[in-house]
Amino acid sequence: MAKGSTARDERYQRSRETSLSATHTQAREPVPSDLDRLIHERVRLGIVSALAVNRSLTFNELKAMLKTTDGNLSVHARKLEEADYIVCTKSFDGRLPKTEYRLTGAGRKALERYLNHMEALIRATREG
Repeated sequence: MAKGSTARDERYQRSRETSLSATHTQAREPVPSDLDRLIHERVRLGIVSALAVNRSLTFNELKAMLKTTDGNLSVHARKLEEADYIVCTKSFDGRLPKTEYRLTGAGRKALERYLNHMEALIRATREG
């Protein structure tokens, strides 16, 4: 390959990248930068999502749905409780302990914000 054509190829590539970059920047809508890291984790997102479509779920129901261990579910549920995204109620069903979870209003709003954020990212990626 001749030396002149290499320089020309490099200039062409730079100008192409610049124009593509400008086109993509102009077409994209702004993507929020406030991703909720608490919900973004797989098990916590699963808990909040499952509770969004069910009035309440027991510990064992969530564990089976999410295919996780007792300890893993407990740790993630506690973090969501501390953030007031879910409420935990403990009772007895006869002699057996029963732990039940419900999504709070704050949890529902947080999930809605998270989903809107992810949808904006998807739109920006597809348009880009």
